[in-house]
Amino acid sequence: MKILKVILALSLLLCLAKMPYGYYQFVRFGALVGFALFAFNSYEKGLTNYMIVYLGLALLFQPFYKIALGREIWNIVDVIVAIWLLVSIKESQKNI
Repeated sequence: MKILKVILALSLLLCLAKMPYGYYQFVRFGALVGFALFAFNSYEKGLTNYMIVYLGLALLFQPFYKIALGREIWNIVDVIVAIWLLVSIKESQKNI
């Protein structure tokens, strides 16, 4: 899960650069799958609050019904979520 979080965080940060539209679609689909896996993992561990956050992020990033926030706001969301993913890795290491 740690490697998936790092890959997803880097993918989100790469969205800050000017990329082809297909890359953004790929990231949205990858984020949907990744956050759904994180939600399921949180559910199995009994971490309901994290499960809800991950489900919300899966819905936000899902590629089927796009939420139009504008490029600037999406960039802010991408950075916040990427930082949160990286911090959650550090936090999970403390809890072990």
